[in-house]
Amino acid sequence: MSAYQLPKRRRIFLMRHGDVTYFDDTGRAIDPVSVPLNERGREEASAAGRAFAAEGVRFDRVIASGLPRTVETARRVLDASGQSVEIEIWPEWEEIRGGHLKNLSTDDIERAFLSVFDGVVPEETQFLGGETIGQLLDRALPAITRLREDTRWDTVLLVLHGGVNRALLSHAITAGGRAFFGHLSQATGCINALDVGEKPGDFVIHAINHSPPSPLHTGVRNTTMELLYAQFLKFKTNLMK
Repeated sequence: MSAYQLPKRRRIFLMRHGDVTYFDDTGRAIDPVSVPLNERGREEASAAGRAFAAEGVRFDRVIASGLPRTVETARRVLDASGQSVEIEIWPEWEEIRGGHLKNLSTDDIERAFLSVFDGVVPEETQFLGGETIGQLLDRALPAITRLREDTRWDTVLLVLHGGVNRALLSHAITAGGRAFFGHLSQATGCINALDVGEKPGDFVIHAINHSPPSPLHTGVRNTTMELLYAQFLKFKTNLMK
């Protein structure tokens, strides 16, 4: 009988970008494409970098979606962990794209905010009247396959977004399947750790939603979209004054 050989796997560290401010002090919306990290977000990114440094983690590749909040997070992680790695830009991992809320009724707006991350989400569900979950999966999943097919790396850092991270984690949880589990929380600046083997369905998930500044998440019991919807209602109220 031949000796058993442990499967060889590579590590993906999957982060969500640090915190940002989507509404200014007057309640007006800030462009979600260009919005930078706020003070809290900058500290979350640096805290993640310090956590990687404490564990001696070194990245062979670092990939961001290209939106400023992901690039800034990646840079701060690298600075805090003492690494110099070129940040690659993969736009297919940009956040799920919303539409125009002004075209939606009040009930439709509430549904647009709150249903997209509610349980196991059907693919036809639209995000804020824009892109559907199915369309997100269509662009996000082939990219993870392409990354896995490149055998030149052992440890990679992906700095992406809450919706995209849910798509990739759902893919991993279902062993390479096509699903979207909206109730997977992704705190700003969080770290997920998963390993991938040679077979398409070979995923091992070691950590989900680890937040270095607050590992036990004691300060929040609401979802990101619930909090954003509350901010949006405040924004609407301010405009009507």
